[in-house]
Amino acid sequence: MDRLELVADCGSCFGLCCVALAFERSADFPVDKDAGEPCVNLDDGFGCSIHATLRDVGYRGCTVYDCFGAGQQVSQVTFGGMSWREAPETSAAMFAALPIMRQLHEMLWYLAEAAARPEAATLRDKIARLRESTVELTQADADVLDGIDLPAHRDRVSPVLQQASALVREPHDGPDHRGAAMLGAKRRGARLRGADFRGALLIAADLRDADLRSSDLLGADLRDARLDGADLTDCLFLTQTQVSSAQGDAATRIPPALRRPAHWVASP
Repeated sequence: MDRLELVADCGSCFGLCCVALAFERSADFPVDKDAGEPCVNLDDGFGCSIHATLRDVGYRGCTVYDCFGAGQQVSQVTFGGMSWREAPETSAAMFAALPIMRQLHEMLWYLAEAAARPEAATLRDKIARLRESTVELTQADADVLDGIDLPAHRDRVSPVLQQASALVREPHDGPDHRGAAMLGAKRRGARLRGADFRGALLIAADLRDADLRSSDLLGADLRDARLDGADLTDCLFLTQTQVSSAQGDAATRIPPALRRPAHWVASP
């Protein structure tokens, strides 16, 4: 799988994220919804009836969610194109499969990026083996998926991603902010090239005009972080969810595999 196959194709999915996942009334959702309960906005064709106005009516959480293509994999491969509406007896297993598949696809996203980095060329054989074993898991049936030991598999993937990160960041000698609590941090214009932000809390941080090239952002919480004018051109392990949950503008530079969120246009 390359990263094009790890991009959500909602037209090939049975609206799984709109049913399988729970959400609570909050700044991200205007109502409560239990897991397994279809969202009131899910239409008969498995589309969202308010997709164009989700943020305006309080469903901000929907606009930042990304399944890494897990929805279409579960819909079309695991369950062979038979929807939960056509076969209600499959619904519980189908909904349970989505979060498992999403985690596998997320790992594949990171492995694909690591494989593409020339600095990590010495790791390509290890990465290729991990990608192959992870793809095999994504092809499993629902019963096998349910029994996968995800933490154990992640423990095999994580060290190789860390090695790739070190190889990319080493020449830049960036700061170590791994796991740091940097909520609301004022780092406007900072030179953060090659920094390690893995697992850092950057909620509402001011990173405007910062140089974040070659930095590791795996698992960093960028909710409402200000990225106006920031350069994330070749940062590591950035996802669409992280980008969509942040604030940016037309001058923000992001990796080509990611799309610029529509709400950035109106950011102050």
